[in-house]
Amino acid sequence: MSQILWVDDEIDLLQPYIIYLKGKGYEVTTASNGEDALDAFDETVPDIVFLDENMPGMSGLETLQEIKRIHPEVPVVMITKSEEEHIMEQAIGEKIADYLIKPVNPSQILLCLKKHIHQQAIVTEQVQQNYRQEWSDIAYLIDTASTIEEWQAIERTLSKWDLELENSAMRSLLDDQRTQANTAFAKWIAKNYESWFANPQTGTQSQTSKPSNLIMSHDVMKHSVFPLLDKDQKVLLCVIDNFRYDQWKTIQPLLSEFYSVQSEQQYTSILPTATQYARNAIFSGLLPLQIQEMYPQYWVEEGDEESKNQYERELVQTLLDRYRHRESFNYWKVNESSFCERVIAQLKGSKTPLNIVVFNFIDMLSHSRTESKMIRELANDEAAYRSLTLSWFRHSPTYELLRRAAELGYTLVLTTDHGTTRVKNAVQIIADKNTNTNIRYKVGKALNCSSKNVFTIEQPKRVGLPCPNVSSSYAFCTGSDFFAYPNQFNYYAQYYRNTFQHGGISLEEMIIPLVTLVPKK
Repeated sequence: MSQILWVDDEIDLLQPYIIYLKGKGYEVTTASNGEDALDAFDETVPDIVFLDENMPGMSGLETLQEIKRIHPEVPVVMITKSEEEHIMEQAIGEKIADYLIKPVNPSQILLCLKKHIHQQAIVTEQVQQNYRQEWSDIAYLIDTASTIEEWQAIERTLSKWDLELENSAMRSLLDDQRTQANTAFAKWIAKNYESWFANPQTGTQSQTSKPSNLIMSHDVMKHSVFPLLDKDQKVLLCVIDNFRYDQWKTIQPLLSEFYSVQSEQQYTSILPTATQYARNAIFSGLLPLQIQEMYPQYWVEEGDEESKNQYERELVQTLLDRYRHRESFNYWKVNESSFCERVIAQLKGSKTPLNIVVFNFIDMLSHSRTESKMIRELANDEAAYRSLTLSWFRHSPTYELLRRAAELGYTLVLTTDHGTTRVKNAVQIIADKNTNTNIRYKVGKALNCSSKNVFTIEQPKRVGLPCPNVSSSYAFCTGSDFFAYPNQFNYYAQYYRNTFQHGGISLEEMIIPLVTLVPKK
């Protein structure tokens, strides 16, 4: 039973309200002055306080201050005859939950109670009811999806419910539906992926193989950045590593303070959904095989010790040169927050039309979650992982950088190279010693996997992928699977289970945000 404390120096006149509320199942304690109200807190902490603003002795505002000092979590609804603006502002400054002008009616009181005591339960029940009603529609879409637009719509819908059902009892039902979606999506990718690359070595596709509206990693710059440069706009391309669609929706409200969304799209990452392949494809406008053949000095093989993304600036330059874009550009890779201040300073005085900044924080977070027990506890599920992303963004210089860029008139293109997925099920794979270490995909000779859910590419050049050896093939985990070798299988299965990984095939890894935002004036 919900507890109400009603404080008013004319409390006897409010008996009809109190009888009404008791009839609705509420327990009501009354006080006729501020001192008695504070004493009532010694007996029971109420769920809500209705507080008269104009009382003799300790005023309503003074009582409010004391209540907020001893129990700041208790919502207080101020009730007053006065409509003076300064009183309202003072009450709001003291963090009242609501403000009612006398005379009040029972419906107003009941609405306040539902809003401040029962809102979460009401919202949760309504959200669950809405999901139950939509569940069959989503299931039908999953069963019948045959185009990239339909899969993008499914990922948007599932991400919406991921956010709305974070702490719901229906969470497991949604998780099952996402599993079904990823299983169906992997089969669709296996059936269609190779047809999108008719002639990857020459960099062209036939008109009938790749859908005209399919944007992939190597299309991002041409699709979203070049048209802005052609309009003489100042562009800030922001690439956040490991950034999923649901994470974009998590931080969008913060960016909406100073940016308007001009275009919100999703694009499809190439395989493997790993930084070495996908991000290099973004900055070069080429498939990995084309980079290796056209610019071998900028391609780093899987087995090489050097960083796989050390030539991003050079690859951007090759792309601009090939498309005869003579614009100068700035490129920054931010691995620590303090570097953002330097980027802000350079943006402020820059007349350079194209500016590119890469943020690695979320990638570092996912790796830290794998390696650190403490981080694993902090991000123990999808909701906590999103919460950490939001907390990082809100409190990091990244937020300040994007705010300042808006003030300086930069159009923001916000995207990523790939997403990430939470892995749960280890599958055995046998490979030679030169095989790469990523647990969501493998490239090497004589790959032999126990799972039927693995997608293999026996002729990598057909999809624009390099071949380290003439007999090399690629194997990709789907859904929530991850690879582990027979040696110490149980140890690695336990070590990586429930960590966030990338490189394979899932909606979260492949269907990713590509958003254009313009500064608010």
